[in-house]
Amino acid sequence: MRDAQHPATAEISLTRVLAALSDPIRLGLVRLLADGEERAWNELRVPVAKSTLSHHLKVLRAAGVTRTRQDGTRCFVRLRGEDLRARFPGLLDALLDTVRTEEIGAEVGGPDTTPAR
Repeated sequence: MRDAQHPATAEISLTRVLAALSDPIRLGLVRLLADGEERAWNELRVPVAKSTLSHHLKVLRAAGVTRTRQDGTRCFVRLRGEDLRARFPGLLDALLDTVRTEEIGAEVGGPDTTPAR
């Protein structure tokens, strides 16, 4: 059965993936999620409003770049690395190498570990 929010691997379109990754915030989110860990939305530190973060995550999900899971009132997101590698071999790794080298999306981070004052 097809999930209405997440395209099947075979349905992931290169043009939609590239369009989704055309924004530095979304690239930063992919960079953050590249370790394969699932993260709660409230753990994502981005320099945008929550509504804008929600929009960016929706674009990534619709393109097949991420998978979102809801557990009660909390939402979690994970990169669909295996699906992207199966559909477009080499693309994700080349993209991540470039993003890291050029520090694209560096303003996006995971949980804030700065000690409270």
